[in-house]
Amino acid sequence: MKTITLTQLAMLLLGTSSFCIQAAPTPLEQRIAHGEYLSRAGDCAACHTAPGGQPFAGGLKMTTPVGAIYSTNITPDRKNGIGEYSYAEFADAVRQGIRKDGSHLYPAMPYPSFVKINDDDLQDLYLYFQHGVKPVAQTNKDSDIPWPLNMRWPLAAWNMLFRHDGTYQVDTQQNTTWNRGAYLVQGLGHCGSCHTPRGIGFQEKALDQTESEYLSGGTLEGWHAANLRGDKVTGLGRWSVQDIAQFLKSGHTEKSAAFGSMTDVVQDSTQYLSHDDLQAIAVYVKSLKPVGDSAPEPTRDDKTYQALASGKVTQTGAQIYLDNCAACHRSDGLGYKNTFPALAHNPVVLSKDPSSLISIVLKGSHVPKTQSAPTGLTMPDFGWRLNDEDIAQLLSFVRTGWGNQAEPVSASQVSDIRADLPKADIKH
Repeated sequence: MKTITLTQLAMLLLGTSSFCIQAAPTPLEQRIAHGEYLSRAGDCAACHTAPGGQPFAGGLKMTTPVGAIYSTNITPDRKNGIGEYSYAEFADAVRQGIRKDGSHLYPAMPYPSFVKINDDDLQDLYLYFQHGVKPVAQTNKDSDIPWPLNMRWPLAAWNMLFRHDGTYQVDTQQNTTWNRGAYLVQGLGHCGSCHTPRGIGFQEKALDQTESEYLSGGTLEGWHAANLRGDKVTGLGRWSVQDIAQFLKSGHTEKSAAFGSMTDVVQDSTQYLSHDDLQAIAVYVKSLKPVGDSAPEPTRDDKTYQALASGKVTQTGAQIYLDNCAACHRSDGLGYKNTFPALAHNPVVLSKDPSSLISIVLKGSHVPKTQSAPTGLTMPDFGWRLNDEDIAQLLSFVRTGWGNQAEPVSASQVSDIRADLPKADIKH
């Protein structure tokens, strides 16, 4: 008969055994793990991983008004990545946009936001990228920006004009939750990179809530990132704190769904944030005052539903909607809860800028695959099936149906966005 020690007996009584003892993580391991969490919060993989590529090895193509640039390798590979970077050099790249060799990064790297990351978090990020990421020997690609526009020295002047120094400073007039949300949104989350309009120098027009243009919506590469302020028509004025937190966790609410690059943000970043951090972000965003959009607040109008349901589709674009959209978004424009978003009174539909609507119809869309919503439902693309005039009529119908009150879409607006799409995105 096999005997056991008193220690082994105690372990068995506690539900463990000597064969499955796991050592507590070391302080270094804890910091590396925290750095990984922070890299999720910063969505570093989204820009530094090309489609089908190795994590953080770079190569993602990003379009700018003067040509395409490609994200860099930030794995700890010593030749191609950041394996030779000291912490100070890493901090300069993240906060100031200055590489190890002293040259300037293009501000597609959101260092104007990352400057707000505090020292402890930045050190943990450095530890993660040096010790928690697999090195990949992938060379960096040169930009497609022609000479002399590809010279980097003018970026020093850009930084003097548009970059502000200093980590995030706590607002003593606000509580801890609000400040945590502000720190994440303004810094690591760099939400303003997409959701804040750009100025003449392609700079964000505002970097925090003290200016009304901050997070009031921005357009990039044929997509309009929504107004996140408190406007009831085009913003989040009718969303609750819980709606915002749920959206960031799952990629949808009962009436809306993520689209465009926000799909990747939810899928690769925000779904992994803690409950407390999601609540903090939601509390901060919900505190943003309306930007003052003068659009009339929509009221329910059943005339559109009655016409579609009866088949009396005399309004321009109505038949196109019935043939292509009604099965999922319904004749009443309300969609299906947590599945297909509503089109009636949807802030994206009512936005002054219809770029996102046009891009969704042309290219299709899909909701994020998350732990809480693993299905990843897809909307097909219609760019191959509908011409520019068809899409303009369809979206004009949607933007004026069910009580929606938004400006019509023109065929030229559709044509402009279609022209910028890679040929592979339009099937024939």
